Amino acid sequence: MSKNLYITALEPKSGISLVALGVMEFLVRNLGRVAVFRPIVNTRYNTDGKDEIIHLISSYYKLDIAYRRMYAYTFDEARTLVADKRYDKLLEGILDRYKDLENEYDFVLCLGTDFESDSAAFEFELNVEIANNLGCPVLMIANAHQGSIEGVVRSCRFAIESFEEKGSKILSLIVNRTPANLQRDMLQALREKLPSEIELIYSIPFEETLDRPTMAEIARALDATVIYGREQLNRPVSRFVIAAMNLKNLLPRIENDNLVITPIDRVDVILGMLAAYRSSNMPNIGGMVLTGYMETDEILRNLLLGMDDLVPILKVKDDTFTTAMKITAIHNRITPESTLKIASGLGLFESHVRTSELRKKIVGYSLLFTTPKMFEFGLVNRARAFKQTIVLPEGEDERILRAAEILVHRDVVDIILLGKVPAIKSKILTLGLALSGVKIIDPVASDLLDDYAATYFALRKHKGITPDNARDVMSAVNYFGTMMVYKGHADGMVSGAVHSTLNTVRPSLEFVKTKPGSTIMSSVFFMCLEDRVLAYGDCAVNPRPTAEQLAEIAIESSKTAVLFGIRPYVAMLSYSSGTSGIGEEVEKVKKATEIAHRLAPDLLLEGPIQYDAAVDPIVAETKMPHSKVAGKATVFIFPDLNTGNNTYKAVQRSAGAVAIGPIMQGLNKPVNDLSRGCVVTDIVNTVAITAIQAQAEKGLI
Repeated sequence: MSKNLYITALEPKSGISLVALGVMEFLVRNLGRVAVFRPIVNTRYNTDGKDEIIHLISSYYKLDIAYRRMYAYTFDEARTLVADKRYDKLLEGILDRYKDLENEYDFVLCLGTDFESDSAAFEFELNVEIANNLGCPVLMIANAHQGSIEGVVRSCRFAIESFEEKGSKILSLIVNRTPANLQRDMLQALREKLPSEIELIYSIPFEETLDRPTMAEIARALDATVIYGREQLNRPVSRFVIAAMNLKNLLPRIENDNLVITPIDRVDVILGMLAAYRSSNMPNIGGMVLTGYMETDEILRNLLLGMDDLVPILKVKDDTFTTAMKITAIHNRITPESTLKIASGLGLFESHVRTSELRKKIVGYSLLFTTPKMFEFGLVNRARAFKQTIVLPEGEDERILRAAEILVHRDVVDIILLGKVPAIKSKILTLGLALSGVKIIDPVASDLLDDYAATYFALRKHKGITPDNARDVMSAVNYFGTMMVYKGHADGMVSGAVHSTLNTVRPSLEFVKTKPGSTIMSSVFFMCLEDRVLAYGDCAVNPRPTAEQLAEIAIESSKTAVLFGIRPYVAMLSYSSGTSGIGEEVEKVKKATEIAHRLAPDLLLEGPIQYDAAVDPIVAETKMPHSKVAGKATVFIFPDLNTGNNTYKAVQRSAGAVAIGPIMQGLNKPVNDLSRGCVVTDIVNTVAITAIQAQAEKGLI
């Protein structure tokens, strides 16, 4: 297995950020500790004095590495050393910095220069020398956006020969920004005309949305004052329009996501754009830039203060022409805050690069060990393998919408949002989200309501439900969403960001029901600690399970653990270990353990056992020296809801663990609950888990 990789571009704007994100995504999923290292940084475009790509990777993947350790020299420092004929000092400094990281981390991802200087030939030679001296296999990125197929092939052949002459091994070639109509011909030409040793050749199509600056980037580049819409600065803009003509002639020229540049005293244009934004018959602009030295007058200030949900409006002191020239020169980039760009970029990379074969070439065929990062990042890839449709009943909640955008743009699942259609569309517009392809259904106005109500009546009439009752019940989003799953119109449901656990799971208990062999629904939390992932059950559903139910929870939890890559060593928890204690609760756990052993004789399961003996090998050696589970338990079954719920929250808060769940188990179809305090990442993870459960229920995995 290699411990490093050198990613190098061959020319400017090749997309090194996109490829670095794509590679890091599977590195952190498969390895424990990954570092990023850029031998030479370009300080021309930076974030708070930091190299933008290092800032992006280290922030997005939360790398706990001091910034100064992640690079050796600035570009100007490197050029000075070379000019002073101190090339050896340059290479020694780079090697020192690299070795510092290599000694501490499992893998070091090295990133070449970005060719933004005026010395492209110098940068190319630097990358060749550095890759060779670091002993890195090379992943090469070519830019096909403006070039012909012949030109790209010629450029790649020259680069490959140059690197190989110095002794570097070319591991893979990615041609980025390829025009969509040239994808197939580009790949064919590269595979036919490049050396046969280059096995992994990929082509990523040009994606316009990644080239669009966001309003935040524009504000930063112009050093602009944000007058309104600070919460919507993540909006991308497609092109700018200078509003110098009258409104009647201007409006037909406006398109979706345009940036309108106008002098600050053109109140007619400003009002016209805001009116157009409010109209459902007009395109939605991305934002406005008001130019000139004057300040906003009182009438305009009062007007804007009385309006909600405005697009971002920026104010600059430059004139309109100067402002337009500055916007033209903006260096588009992906920042940690550009969640849509990151999601779109990762989705694009993973759709056109066979990440499994690239991973095998880079880190070997087998995974080294399971870590929380591996677990969390692996969910998305597994969900994407057999794409499922997940319904989200709480479609008007901001967190749900932001998670939906990530899931859709990473091509993880198909999403159905439930709620009032105008309210959801307005919220999407207000937040500046890109969710145009997502299906939105209002249960009350849906053509499915009559059928769903009839089905519910047929299933529940023995409980005294009338047809009118059934229609009222089915108008509720959680019942409607659950019926979508029951009828096969969706593969799973995730709710609970707004609703209680009871309101989320009650419909499932009424008509989805438990699967054959299960008598109860239960739950597990995946607890992502610093160095491992554990499963806790049941911490959300059953207040006082019987011995028989505890046994069932243990068996179901072990199956859930296996489904998500955790080898189950099951600990049936109690306040005593082995035969050391007596009492009603201990006897219940003893009986549950016996039942579980009888129903699943091959399952590694121990009980009753205390938590310390279950998790600590030293304590286990004292209390239960002959146990195959003690000291290495991965699945923990709590004797009651009070114990389980408090324990998972104590571990979550005290140990800083990430708690994913509750994940419902035992149902015929996957329906999962969210905590009302959930964040966007929690929703993304839970939706991915629900999709994987749906795959398993269909026998796809």
